[in-house]
Amino acid sequence: MKRTLLIFTLLLLFLSAHSQVDSLNVYQNGHLRTLNDVSESSLLIYPVPVRDNILNIRSTKEISSIKITNIIGQDIFRANYNNPQLIIKLILDNPSRGMYLVAITFSDRTRIVKKIMIEAAI
Repeated sequence: MKRTLLIFTLLLLFLSAHSQVDSLNVYQNGHLRTLNDVSESSLLIYPVPVRDNILNIRSTKEISSIKITNIIGQDIFRANYNNPQLIIKLILDNPSRGMYLVAITFSDRTRIVKKIMIEAAI
């Protein structure tokens, strides 16, 4: 029963993920701006899917914090950087297989949330 419920939930999640449009509204200097794929093209998260518990993040904007949560909202990783970074290599502590949300906050206080999939190590 649990397996059937899990498969149904993942199927629903995948179907709903295809209907979403990535966009981000940001107030900058008192003006509302909509940042779409242009801002996200400067962010690269790899490998996808994540294997061997290693996740790399590269950006053209300085990253000041990263938070990774599972689909039910439990934190599995959190880091704040006093010296903002452009390239970050994360080694996760044996995460379970599944979908996760990566929330990245930049030094200019903008934030992007991306979905990643973690698979079991080969």
